[in-house]
Amino acid sequence: QVQLEESGGGSVQAGGSLRLSCAASGFTVGTRSMGWFRQAPGKEREAVATIYTGGSCTYFADSVKGRFTISADNAKNTVYLQMNSLKPEDTALYYCAATRYGGASCTTVKRQNPADFRYWGQGTQVTVSS
Repeated sequence: QVQLEESGGGSVQAGGSLRLSCAASGFTVGTRSMGWFRQAPGKEREAVATIYTGGSCTYFADSVKGRFTISADNAKNTVYLQMNSLKPEDTALYYCAATRYGGASCTTVKRQNPADFRYWGQGTQVTVSS
């Protein structure tokens, strides 16, 4: 059974950092496209960063380029989102997501379409105060 569990969220001041973790079970993260998405109150869910380690590709939303990095540890079966220089507009519920088996590709990573991702975690809240 595929499961994704996020952790690492919290409250920080602007300019601070957080590292989110997504522990996966039921599959190996290196075989799927993995992504971090976020949703702020009253807004649509948006992609933040995506990765497919099998294809050595990553992609970032313009709003987080240069501030966020995404990585995967296949031995721990965990995907990370390192968030630096946080801004109040980064405040949102952050979700980890994975594609179905066979759905991994660098095209999926670059497209960052939530519809391509079948499995989702429950989310972890990130709040950035000014």
